[in-house]
Amino acid sequence: MTITITKEENEKALECVLRSRGFSKRLITRLKRTENGMTRKGVLIRTVDLVYENDIIMINEGDGEALDPNPDLKADILYEDSEVVVFSKPPFMPCHPSIKHRDDTLGNLFAALYPSLAFRPVNRLDRNTSGCVLVAKSQRSAAMLQKSFEKTYVGIIKDLPHCGGRICAPIAREQETIIKRCVRADGQYSATDYLVRKRLGDLSLVDFFLETGRTHQIRVHTAFKGYPLLGDDLYGEASPLISRQALHCEKMTFQCPENGRIVTVTAPLPEDMLCLMTPDR
Repeated sequence: MTITITKEENEKALECVLRSRGFSKRLITRLKRTENGMTRKGVLIRTVDLVYENDIIMINEGDGEALDPNPDLKADILYEDSEVVVFSKPPFMPCHPSIKHRDDTLGNLFAALYPSLAFRPVNRLDRNTSGCVLVAKSQRSAAMLQKSFEKTYVGIIKDLPHCGGRICAPIAREQETIIKRCVRADGQYSATDYLVRKRLGDLSLVDFFLETGRTHQIRVHTAFKGYPLLGDDLYGEASPLISRQALHCEKMTFQCPENGRIVTVTAPLPEDMLCLMTPDR
């Protein structure tokens, strides 16, 4: 779990920040006793140390501290071997627990299915984005997979004037927020290629290919060009047609740590997006 320090939390003791965010005294005590329980830039940080705006604090509850299992959650398994498992994450399910989502995440489902394993997602999707999530079953596999996987996304855009193209625009964190990103000259190099797969009325089903993997990259780039994803109320506007941003991680290709072979996995388009691209919707 990561925590990004806000402007209001600047120059406060870490313990004060954790308590204000809902961490119990018991959990904080456990983090103190866990190896690398709390780190900043890879360095151990104490609860009495001051934190500063935009600091990123890594919270590690330890491999021995399993996430709370929730066997009632559902997510299809697209592929599995001794080293990895690929889930088709449904929309509205967070990947990893947070203060607001402690037991309704993909991590909680993983804990129920694999009680002896730590949850090590190689990629993460926004809560409202659906599709492929690759999870390593060991630290070794996680390290190997970080350099050997590619993703293809599909989204829906309204009134898209082009059949395809390339968006190359630097992305940075928007000031005064820890969530939203924007295109800014001092941002990180970011490039997105896109190609229309299908049109139906004023809607276009679009394939996205990422050269880079910045936070919210597709959402930021499409909005920057003036055609945000359908239903994206953070970078565009809400839509009566869909209750989330119409974005899905459809395909993932990776080199299997078990035997070195190349594996490609596809997650079917979810119903809320599929029905929009079906005649007589």
